[in-house]
This record gives sequence, C-alpha cells and structure tokens, in this order.
Amino acid sequence: MAVIKNTRRNKLVIERFIKRVMDVALSSIILLAISPLLVMIALLILLLDGKPIFFRQKRVGQYEQEYTMWKFRSMTNRHHLNKPRYTWNGHVPEDFVFKSASADRVTPVGRILRKYSLDELPQFVHVLFGQMSIVGPRPEVPEITKFYNENQRRRLRVKPGITGFAQVNGRSSISHGEKIQFDNLYVDKQTFGMDVRIILKTVLVVVSGKSSY
Repeated sequence: MAVIKNTRRNKLVIERFIKRVMDVALSSIILLAISPLLVMIALLILLLDGKPIFFRQKRVGQYEQEYTMWKFRSMTNRHHLNKPRYTWNGHVPEDFVFKSASADRVTPVGRILRKYSLDELPQFVHVLFGQMSIVGPRPEVPEITKFYNENQRRRLRVKPGITGFAQVNGRSSISHGEKIQFDNLYVDKQTFGMDVRIILKTVLVVVSGKSSY
C-alpha cells in the first residue's frame, strides 16, 4: 500500500513539474509572438476610449491566495468603477449564472475583445510569474469565493487558468453549478494529456466565438 501511495505521489510531482515547464515555455513563446498584437490592442483602447488601458481586479488563486489580475479594459470607465456585489443567504446557488454585460456597458473595441477572448491575453504574464496556469479553473472574485461551500472550494486546490475544462464545455452559457462540476472533475483527473486536449479545444472555441460574452 505504501508503495502505491509513493508511486501516485511521485507521478503527481512529475505531472506538476511538466505542467509548470509547459506553462513557462508556452507563455514565453506566446507573449513574444503576440507582442505586436498587445501593443495594437493597447493603442486602440487608448485612442478610441482613453485611459485606463487595463482593468485590474482582485481574484482568488490556488489555496485561496489573492492576487491582482490584469485584463484589457472592455467596458466604459464608469461601469468598470461600479463593482458588482454578491450576497446570498448561505452558499453560492448552483443555478447562479453571470449576466452578460449589456451593450451600453461594453465599448466597441471591447465587444471584439470579449468575443475572441483577446481581453484575457495579458494574463499570460500571470502564467509566467506562477500566479496562474494556462489550463485550470477560471479565477474567481473574493466576493464569490467567500460564499463557497466545501465542495465548491475544491476548485481552489489548483492554480487558476486562462482556459479550463468548463470553458471548453459551455464557456459563459453554463450555470455556476455546472462550472464547478467541470472544474472539480479537472482537479481530480488532470493530466498533461488532458491539458493539451483542453488547449486545442480552446483554440476552436475562441476562433468560433461560441458562447462568448
């Protein structure tokens, strides 16, 4: 029995090492390759909608550690300043679904950025610094995670990702309960091969703009 446990533990260590190597290698290559695109997006936001170029928000990472996540700003300044507040009697409801931003809140450039997830590109810097992974549950805001029950909290055992199992199985069209199910399944079953399949499927989902918000 001890041998089996040690084998599983060693396999997990190796999988995590491979995942980190992949994260560093891919995020470095991607950031270098898309640097002209990042500059172009930043200039478009600055010229068409002014400052700030980036949207910063506290998110919850692995083991409930908070960090400041950066995205390209996609909503008007006045709406970005109005932070949504979440209050529930007890835990986050399973049928909870994030509402899509109304047309008057999203800038013209922001609509394109959101449709193809281009607003998320700055997060590759978080991957490079180890705060995020390329694949993992999407990072949640503290105002929601503080209402998590024990089952929902399981998704915080791994690093949050730019894309994840939930994102390739419904993206923003699924409920909170369904998202948690996919995230927890990933936490339990994650492997290098699973990460590769999620990355490849993400490319198809993003290009199609399916279930975008």
